[in-house]
This record gives sequence, C-alpha cells and structure tokens, in this order.
Amino acid sequence: MKTKILTTILLAALFVSGCTSTGAFLSANQTIVNLEEGNYSIAATNVSGESESGYILGLSYSTGLTAATLAIARVEGTGMLYAEALENLWQNYESAGGEVDNQKLALTNVRYDTDIINLIVYTKVKIKVRADIVEFE
Repeated sequence: MKTKILTTILLAALFVSGCTSTGAFLSANQTIVNLEEGNYSIAATNVSGESESGYILGLSYSTGLTAATLAIARVEGTGMLYAEALENLWQNYESAGGEVDNQKLALTNVRYDTDIINLIVYTKVKIKVRADIVEFE
C-alpha cells in the first residue's frame, strides 16, 4: 500500500514539475496596406528562418499554426521557437545583403512548417518560417 501511495505522489510531482511549450506568431491586430499604387518593391522572396528545441519524456504535436509540447524537461534550445525562427529569418535576410535597420520592410506570404520527432523518451520540435519581404518607398 505504501508503495502505491509513494508511486502516485512521485507521478503527481513529475506531472506538476514538468514543462510545457506552445506558441505561434498570431497577431491580434491587422494593418491594411494597399499594394496597388506601386509604392513598394519585393526585396526578397522565400526567406526562411528556423528554430528547434528538444525535450525528454514528453510529447509534441502541431495543430497547423501552433506547435505544443508537454514534457518533463527541456534539454535543447530555449523553447522560444517562433521568436527565434523569425529572428533567424531576419538574420538570413541581412546575411544575403539586405539591410534591416531604418528600412520600411514587411513580411508577406508567411508560411509555417513544423517537423516533430516523438520517441518514447525524447521529443524534438523544429519550426521553419518562410516569407517574402516587401520594401516600401
């Protein structure tokens, strides 16, 4: 009986002390931009950025725009997948010769891809963000 109670307490402690991660780049506001006037140019197409995190004793899943993980502990990455993927996208744009500072840039045609590996003791989530970059004059 004592073993059963101890096992239940241990499992409850593991469940409560585990980590979760979820997120997406979902905007609650909208900006309407009229692209009919020719006041823009396409600065780059299909620019991408990615980020990944690994966890032990967990499960990851994706529901389209969002990816979520429920696990005991994170062992790789920071868990800020969408923020890091967008930051990596801008770094990739700059390394290809585009300057970001003091520019009027916007992301268009943003696409999210998720790659998830679920093993019994390990789960890994990789987010890839692809977009076209428009520069306004």
